[in-house]
Amino acid sequence: MNSMERQLQVGLAAILLLLMLSAWYVVNQSVQTLVEDFVVSRLKHDAQSMIGALEPDPAFTRVRWRGVSDIYNKVDSGHYYVFAFTDGRVITSPSLWDQTPQVPKVAPNDEAVTRIETPDGQTVLVWAKQFEKDGQGFTLAVAEDLEPMLAQIDRLKRNFAGLLAFGFASLLVLQSWLVRRSFRKLDPIRQDIKSLEQGKRDKLREEVPSEIQPLVRSFNHLLALLTTRLERSRNSLGNLTHALKGPLNLLIQQLHESDQLNGKGLKEARDQTERLHFLIERELKRARMAGRGISGQQFDAGRDLPDLIGVMQQTHRDKQLEIIAIGASAMPLFGDREDLLELIGNILDNACKWANGKVVCRMSLDETYRITIEDDGAGLPKEKLDQLIMRGVRLDESVGGTGLGLSIAKDIVSLYGGTMRFDLSEELGGLRVDMTLPLIAAK
Repeated sequence: MNSMERQLQVGLAAILLLLMLSAWYVVNQSVQTLVEDFVVSRLKHDAQSMIGALEPDPAFTRVRWRGVSDIYNKVDSGHYYVFAFTDGRVITSPSLWDQTPQVPKVAPNDEAVTRIETPDGQTVLVWAKQFEKDGQGFTLAVAEDLEPMLAQIDRLKRNFAGLLAFGFASLLVLQSWLVRRSFRKLDPIRQDIKSLEQGKRDKLREEVPSEIQPLVRSFNHLLALLTTRLERSRNSLGNLTHALKGPLNLLIQQLHESDQLNGKGLKEARDQTERLHFLIERELKRARMAGRGISGQQFDAGRDLPDLIGVMQQTHRDKQLEIIAIGASAMPLFGDREDLLELIGNILDNACKWANGKVVCRMSLDETYRITIEDDGAGLPKEKLDQLIMRGVRLDESVGGTGLGLSIAKDIVSLYGGTMRFDLSEELGGLRVDMTLPLIAAK
């Protein structure tokens, strides 16, 4: 059963049925107890009249019939009493005629209430207690036939059962209508998704029931993330095209002049071919690195950073660089894996280009997610540091690249609401890049 609407209706119906059965049980028990308590209180009241009408005498004991309710004097009236004296004498009500029922045994200063099934099928409630009058002890048992009341109770039960069944059916219909009405509030979301597919909207509306609003906001956040990633992918493709265009033009030119190629021309063609190979290999390694995780997966510094460092060492293997990661294993999951790989990858790649032999990547956590990357290269004058994030600017044409890596990194930092600062490394002497990303931005 995959339908949430069906599951909700079945669950609520089961709860309603349980409540109805509980109400039936409670009402049934309450009515039984109420009737029994009412009859016992009446029997106790009649017992006081009977004791008052009793005239105990060792020679002849009798009950003045005028002192007892007239119903006890009618045969088979359903109301009975029995006096059982300690000396064995028994006085029964005229309503018993020639029957002498057994009196329940009662402890002194105690009373007993029991139900008895008579031979003729009556259900009789008997109340009994020990008394003493004029020095003679006896047990008085007063009884009443419950059949008329039980018939009324059965009729009440049937009516109540019918009412419960009607209420259950009515509540089921009302519940089904309410559930369908509630789920119809999701129709605008379905329409928004269809509009997204048709390109008429760029996100889902957030004026939805509060129960699904977090889901809609998360979907919109993921949609914005994918849109940003798509834009960045297009920019990366443009960057790669831009980087390949120059070497390809020079190669084409050299090939058109192949009949005049000399040693210098061959060297230029070889250099441009190696540069093309370098650019393509670097982009392929980045793509393989990003493709190892699931889209939308969070960045795990302890797992992903060593892999990224391995890619950088392989890319810049001719320089034999020492790339050190500090604090990565203690960092929590954060942000989007592809975002962080591209951010750190661009900064590390730039550091590896300029480093003489060592690059350090430090990661720490306070109120922000902090990343610091520094190298032992020559560094830059402070007046040129601000130019580093300008798109397409290369401050040294002797080093390969497109001049777009740091600008892309700056865009990612801005997407997370963070900051990026360039300075000179006091420890290594080269460039130091400090990046801080708010923790709340990754939620």
